[in-house]
Amino acid sequence: MPEIVQIGPYRPQLLEPERFELVVENNKIIDANIELGYVHRGIEKLFTTKTYMQNLALAERICGICSGVHTLCYAQTAEGVIDVTVPDRARYLRCIYMEIERLHSHYLWFGVVTHSLHENNAFLKIMGEREHVQDLLEYLTGNRINYLINTIGGVRRDITSPKTERIQKVMDNMKALSNYLLALLDENGSLTKKTEGVGILPKDKALDLGAVGPTLRGSGIESDVRKDDPYAAYGELDFEVITEEDGDVRAKSLVRARETLESIKIIEQALDNLPSGEIATKPGEPLEKEEVGRAEAPRGELVYYIKSNGTNIPERVKVRTPSFANDFTLIEMLRGDLLQNARIIIESIDPCFACTDRLTVLDTKAGKKRRMILK
Repeated sequence: MPEIVQIGPYRPQLLEPERFELVVENNKIIDANIELGYVHRGIEKLFTTKTYMQNLALAERICGICSGVHTLCYAQTAEGVIDVTVPDRARYLRCIYMEIERLHSHYLWFGVVTHSLHENNAFLKIMGEREHVQDLLEYLTGNRINYLINTIGGVRRDITSPKTERIQKVMDNMKALSNYLLALLDENGSLTKKTEGVGILPKDKALDLGAVGPTLRGSGIESDVRKDDPYAAYGELDFEVITEEDGDVRAKSLVRARETLESIKIIEQALDNLPSGEIATKPGEPLEKEEVGRAEAPRGELVYYIKSNGTNIPERVKVRTPSFANDFTLIEMLRGDLLQNARIIIESIDPCFACTDRLTVLDTKAGKKRRMILK
């Protein structure tokens, strides 16, 4: 006889509130439902009450872990409705800052996963070594998170020779950590035994459900905005789009582990080829037009839409975060798997629930529903 197992909305294993309703029979998940809507911040509405520059601080608060790529994607989209050309040096600096952010995000994900799988020694090592990346971000930008490094027209802070030496030193240390992660996932690795064959997302389902980022690439699809639609200086840098074919939690883990090495390679290339010149250009006046911008956040494709009416305040800003694209792939991954694997399956997409929430308003008199997007 099937039974209903509820996970959330408030549960220690979930860093943010979300409700999972699992239909379980003989310890096997036969169906699943996801309920969003526990965090509402009204950021998209606030975008239309602030100036383009003020909105940078709002964009980075959509997600704390990948705050930098939010300001980058917003700035690039705003640059499409404002008469401004980003200097070459700023384009390369943006790549460096964003890849350092990708490192801290991927390493944090591995910390969460090893903690969930009771790999305590691995958890302590990963989180301890990750601190070097956090210290580096603070050294370069002034803060460990929400560092507002991107601005419309470029970046706020340059990378000087002493900073370059510090970055290179940290990157050398991070290569060892990335190789350690790969060792945990090799044939005899402790993570392999707990993630192989778990939460499989087949290639066709990944495409049908609109998966993005490591969730999509873990199912064998070579898709990365940095390659498909290059921005900043990514079109001038050499790196590999990492894919794995198996579609399980181990495959997604391998994608992230291998991507950290690619991020280090991108950072080193950008430093070696860093152009001279200014780091920012003063923006012009907004034009009356619409613009769509994309960037590859650590979790996957991030999309911004801005509608400008020619004033200094945007008429509409719409954000599609990668977690919103990936959330409902979880239903496919949970079905047919064991109940004890639910936690690691959910965590395999690196979910950010607060940046995906939508609100449904029910008219009790008319019996009708309408959806409100509050971000």
